[in-house]
Amino acid sequence: MTAMYPTYGDEPLERAVQLVRKCATQHGFIASLADNDNYRRIWGRDGVIVGLGALMTEELDLHDAFRLTLKTLADHQGPHGEIPSNVDMNNGRVSYGGTAGRVDAALWFVIGATEYWRSIGDDRFLEQLMPVLDRVMFLLGAWEFNNRGFLYVPATGDWSDEYIHNGYILYDQLIYLQALRSWCFLHNRFRHVERPDLVDKIGRLEQMIQDNYWFGSQDKIPTHVYHEVLFEKGRKAADRCTQRYWMPFFSPHGYGYRFDAFANVLASLLGVASDARRGKVDQYVEKYVTPRTMKLLPAFYPVIQPVDRDWEDLKITFSYDFKNHPYEFHNGGLWQMLTGFYVADLAQRGQVNSAQAYLDGINQANQLAMDGREWGFAEYIHGQHFRPGGNSAQCWSASAALMGFHAVQGKKVFATNEDVTSLQ
Repeated sequence: MTAMYPTYGDEPLERAVQLVRKCATQHGFIASLADNDNYRRIWGRDGVIVGLGALMTEELDLHDAFRLTLKTLADHQGPHGEIPSNVDMNNGRVSYGGTAGRVDAALWFVIGATEYWRSIGDDRFLEQLMPVLDRVMFLLGAWEFNNRGFLYVPATGDWSDEYIHNGYILYDQLIYLQALRSWCFLHNRFRHVERPDLVDKIGRLEQMIQDNYWFGSQDKIPTHVYHEVLFEKGRKAADRCTQRYWMPFFSPHGYGYRFDAFANVLASLLGVASDARRGKVDQYVEKYVTPRTMKLLPAFYPVIQPVDRDWEDLKITFSYDFKNHPYEFHNGGLWQMLTGFYVADLAQRGQVNSAQAYLDGINQANQLAMDGREWGFAEYIHGQHFRPGGNSAQCWSASAALMGFHAVQGKKVFATNEDVTSLQ
């Protein structure tokens, strides 16, 4: 498809736009041009993340591809309100997950639909989506299970679907918060209805996140702790984590302690973290997490090694074949996609030089040759040897370059965060 705007002079950005455009089909964005596993499908999570990057550009054909992505997902909504994990438009097969459903597909759908409408103003399309969104939000409430504010996410239930996190995962609570903000925004600005109950729920969830996932040095237990005994046991065992970064998850069995890069970035980008906590996370990232060779964030840190207790669980958690060897995939692999959100976060905080350094890391990674061609746009990069890994021509790796570039220019990923609870 011919670009509707002049091509960018910056080669990394132009290459990224070209790949995102190639991944735009008549049904929306596919995850990758690679023809293996299930990547040539319309994905709930991937499609929205790519769409958020597309909305930050002025490429009208990419905006339209995002609308088609949302339409495809809405057209294949499950009977209880589920948003598909992915849809194969060649054979009509719809997947809502593997051995467990994908909670974050529904969350990203709500966020994506709202950001699309805020950016494009397509009232007719949003009117068609509102009944779909109503069912999604009802289902999300049911997924709280005990009606206490946090979503319970099964193992393999979100983007890290071959990793070992489960329970009350911070990443999912953060995008649940953003989904609720988005839903409140649509009630106020589209339905012109005030929802004080949603305002209260949003405020309470934000406070719960702050109290349950950050271990401070204070002796007093925070007000909104989910389970006091669990919290105290977790804090006592968290000597290397206290006041350094957000905890990745807790479950009835206890807390997890590895650094979850996506969650820590979102805590800042979505305004949940204070400036002091942002500073602590930035220090930890620079000192321990980010390689000097290539400024990209790993999915999780530190790496799970075969000698570690978690290895036995990790090595049996996979869909097609085992991907999580040390420094690969979710187990310490470096991801352009989530680094794009970090660029947006740093830029939003005015740290433009740091944001540009991480954007350079994204472009450096995207340029690595793969499958016999330069600019391979790998799914991830090996965290130790810096070789491209996973599939090539990965759409959200390209979208990370779009997101990062436009964030450095002053655009925001989540524009609806500006006064989401007001009618004006």
